[in-house]
Amino acid sequence: MDRHSNLSLPEQQRALEGEPGFKELPQQTQQRLRNQLNQLNNMPPEQRRRLLEHTEAMEQLTPPQRQQVRGAMQEYRALPIERRRMVARAFRDLREMPQPQRQAVLNSDRFRSQFSDEERNTLSSLLTVEPYIPVQRPNEGPAIGK
Repeated sequence: MDRHSNLSLPEQQRALEGEPGFKELPQQTQQRLRNQLNQLNNMPPEQRRRLLEHTEAMEQLTPPQRQQVRGAMQEYRALPIERRRMVARAFRDLREMPQPQRQAVLNSDRFRSQFSDEERNTLSSLLTVEPYIPVQRPNEGPAIGK
């Protein structure tokens, strides 16, 4: 996508349709890809950049790593919104700590009283896949839950 960013939307659509294997995809998949291209072109530049970076990072992962990231994010999204915010804040704080300190904090009484077992498991899962989750810059808001 990045190499076609200087093209107009119709030119990008033609480039997409000219990709090897595109015509062999089911019609529904072809349409979904066209729709995603339109959505991408309608995003503000910063949001588009973040999405492309995330997509590229996911493509670099092995299938088991991708599944691990998806599973951790699925656990996170299953939390109620107010708890998601708390977990996201804790995740940002914990990812800044060295691994031994993370474990100590996760197992602390304070943390156990603040987070349920499910939420602590979700945090552990997110921290396990943390290298695969893009780091947000301070002025961009939470990486998780966007």
